[in-house]
Amino acid sequence: MRTDSGIGPSEGLKNVRYEIRGRLARRAHELERQGYEIVSLNIGNPRAFGLRTPETMRLAMIENLAEAEGYCHQKGIFPAREAVVMQQQERGISGVTAEEVFIGNGVSELIDLTLRALLNEDDEVLVPSPDYPLWTAAVTLNRGRAVHYACRPENGFVPDPAELAALVTSRTRAIVIINPNNPTGAVYPRAVLEAIARLAEERRLVVFADEIYDQMTYDAAQFVPMATLVHDTLCATLSGLSKVYRACGYRVGWAVFSGRTQLAADYLQALELLASLRLCSNVTAQWAVQTALGGHQSVRELVSPGGRLYESRAAILTAVQRSRFLTLTPPQGSMYAFVGVNPMVLPEFDDQQFALDLLEQKHVLVAPGVSFNVPYRNHFRITNLPDAATLREVFGRIEELLAGYAARVHELSARERVVRNLTGAISRIK
Repeated sequence: MRTDSGIGPSEGLKNVRYEIRGRLARRAHELERQGYEIVSLNIGNPRAFGLRTPETMRLAMIENLAEAEGYCHQKGIFPAREAVVMQQQERGISGVTAEEVFIGNGVSELIDLTLRALLNEDDEVLVPSPDYPLWTAAVTLNRGRAVHYACRPENGFVPDPAELAALVTSRTRAIVIINPNNPTGAVYPRAVLEAIARLAEERRLVVFADEIYDQMTYDAAQFVPMATLVHDTLCATLSGLSKVYRACGYRVGWAVFSGRTQLAADYLQALELLASLRLCSNVTAQWAVQTALGGHQSVRELVSPGGRLYESRAAILTAVQRSRFLTLTPPQGSMYAFVGVNPMVLPEFDDQQFALDLLEQKHVLVAPGVSFNVPYRNHFRITNLPDAATLREVFGRIEELLAGYAARVHELSARERVVRNLTGAISRIK
């Protein structure tokens, strides 16, 4: 859109937000250019904290460089797609072949493509709140309307299937499930997933199962693949190399379609058309998929007692437990914690102002909770990718900042009491 003052953005971006890499992240880059050391906990980027991609994956790409110089099939190279099929079969998901697998430039691209192939104007998609904000943004960009279903803190951030069912209308086309969840770390119980699966089947809704953190679970948490429960409607399982295999920069994800695929032939052809328009995804990195899925799953050591992610999570839990101000539903999966601030202690707390103050004063970058499409303003998300010592230092800085907030609240309360006493005394004299 062109305006009198210059060239403006498309009106289609009016309601699109992605604050995880927004204003706060830009300010953090400015501070770094000025020489400050910023602890960036706003995104889950394993390489930034020294977590490397398994060497076998790097070698697989090097050995196949000669095979990666040209375009490949729009759905991806066959060895990569076949490896995804084998993983699905090992999980008890039948009826999937390489034809039902689409490789993309990360799950991010596939979220956009799968929604673009599905939605008409004003179609509705049920999206969790809090959500990974790309889902809401992609629905909006593709002319749909994101209808958020609550995953409340008091319920351990697990959705209520009955509440979700009440949101379904004649315009609803799909349900998004993010499990293990980003940003909360919730891992949904089988009974909840089964209830959502039955709802989707009854109302003929497409299920988008974002399972990028599928092997990142802690203690006794059990991850249940959604595709094992959805049989009588279409299920799209989205995952990739970015998180479990610490390969964010490779930009390799996949979407696997299962369930009633025979009823979705036209939709899948439309998706293949969109995949063709972008020619293909990164060929070099696709050669790492077979090795990744078929090789040693080193993530298991990371999320077990003594492992890096497990111990970092433990440091977060301990820091919150000791805090005067913080609350937390212990994350059961993923690489994040969605930390709350007790409104009884800091009733005027604002997550965006807190995130800005923490960055400017303590040089720590976090993502305010409002970034994840929630109606409340007393949460923030951090990643547990740093080592435990770094996280203990970070929470020390957070506690100092919140203590400063509390001191100002106490000071203002004291002033208010003085004013009230003076007012009362004057009234009595009169």
